[in-house]
Amino acid sequence: MAQDSDFDLVDFLPYLLNQAAEESGLAFQRYYKATYGMLRTEWRVLFHLGRHGSMTARDICTRARVHKTKVSRAVAALEAKRFVTRHVLETDRRAERLRLTPAGARAYADLHDKAQAFDARLMAPFDAEEQRVLRRCLVRIAGL
Repeated sequence: MAQDSDFDLVDFLPYLLNQAAEESGLAFQRYYKATYGMLRTEWRVLFHLGRHGSMTARDICTRARVHKTKVSRAVAALEAKRFVTRHVLETDRRAERLRLTPAGARAYADLHDKAQAFDARLMAPFDAEEQRVLRRCLVRIAGL
């Protein structure tokens, strides 16, 4: 049943944010998937380890806001690619400290540079003030 309303899904902010995230995310995914065979969560785990250093899967779940099952699968895939090593914590044998291998660090450095260039291309249509406002608004919406 159609309702007569001024509401249009295309103007619904969550819809717009999702569409923007999908469009931009899939465009960058083409590079890391083609180059390293990574999926989105693998890229995010690699990014957090490269950016913040050695951490546990729980730390990554909290920082990246990703469910532990997805992080666990991503860690296993990155370990199979020899990008990540695991070391059991002496203080809690149920937890593991994750660390990038030299190959993982090289992949991170490459993806870091590609991400910066990709980000610059995404933001190029906006002037400096628009870029600041857009980033500030998105950070506020994301609660970061």
